[in-house]
Amino acid sequence: MTFTLQLPLASGELGDYTLRGTTPVKPAAGIQFNRIAYSAAHVVANPLAAADPWLDCVVDWDATIAYRRHLWSLGLGVAEAMDTAQRGMGLDWPTSLELIRRSLDAARDFSSKGGSALVASGCGTDHLALDQVRSVDEVIKGYEEQMAAIEKLGGKLIVMASRALARVARSPADYERVYDRILSQARQPVVLHWLGDMFDPALKGYWGSNDVEAAMDTALGIINAHPDKVDGIKISLLDKDKEIAMRRRLPAGVRMYTGDDFNYAELIAGDGFGSNPLHGKSDALLGIFDAIAPAASAALGELAQGNVDSFHAILGPTVPLSRHIFAASTRFYKTGVVFMAWLNGHQSHFTMVGGQQSTRSLQHFAELFRLADAANLLEQPELATRRMKTLLALHGVE
Repeated sequence: MTFTLQLPLASGELGDYTLRGTTPVKPAAGIQFNRIAYSAAHVVANPLAAADPWLDCVVDWDATIAYRRHLWSLGLGVAEAMDTAQRGMGLDWPTSLELIRRSLDAARDFSSKGGSALVASGCGTDHLALDQVRSVDEVIKGYEEQMAAIEKLGGKLIVMASRALARVARSPADYERVYDRILSQARQPVVLHWLGDMFDPALKGYWGSNDVEAAMDTALGIINAHPDKVDGIKISLLDKDKEIAMRRRLPAGVRMYTGDDFNYAELIAGDGFGSNPLHGKSDALLGIFDAIAPAASAALGELAQGNVDSFHAILGPTVPLSRHIFAASTRFYKTGVVFMAWLNGHQSHFTMVGGQQSTRSLQHFAELFRLADAANLLEQPELATRRMKTLLALHGVE
């Protein structure tokens, strides 16, 4: 069946677009990966709630947890309550903790039925009133509060970059003090989190320096001081050379989790550098895996079987889509992730916590639709076309 619709062009005019008609990506069942792969997962808003979207955080829990089950069914882990879930952009700490609780409960249920449900949860300081934080001690206390709450639920920690710490820290020594305290108390190895300021301008100068190499030295020093408490570090700098450089310097047994939504295919495939196998490849903790989950699963399955060409053949076409979703202003990438979930029938509406569906233009969505088609990621082409036409109609394109 052929599906055609009119989409906005870069010129501002409309042009016919016909879907390619290729078979949507479907991973093979039962294949084990040879990379750890977390998808940072989005939350589904409740559009029927009597709430002000800009002010109130109301989640459709059933749809949100159903999407996590979908990710687990594809062999992907879930990085819970991260920035992809709009943490710090509409998702507050009490709702984040409830999300973590529900996700961990669902993971246990999924695993009890023979599945594998990997979960790691974001631990930060976002419950602190940023303009009232005055000291590093307050930041430490903030981390400890969230850490205790998540560990009480049995959760593994992703120690998220802290806006409060970036605000009050005066030197790398302040970062060393905070992370030394947190890591020394962790019940199990954690994933550290280095989010570049393109994702969050409030994190500029993280690790105590605007110079990336100096910041990297500080982060590596912290990891080297606690190698038994660090499972790995996720870095999202959108610079593959810096990730590779840091990857090669990590202690034995500490993983690099790529957060590079521009260059993930190359970084996951790896370069085989050195005698330590973890120095020559990246594992994954990616927001884009939410939007491209079937392709990510299929590609990782091929890689595990040694089919590197097939890995790149599947994942390569998703990279232009990812670069578009994560284009400046990068912090609005969550809108593209949720749009993909709506197009593919994983939620019944295109509304977001905080009203964030308004952060991208119709031009942006039209190009996203074309790129998703090119990457064979429209799981139900007829539904996707119908929903794209609905969005067009809302913008006056009948």
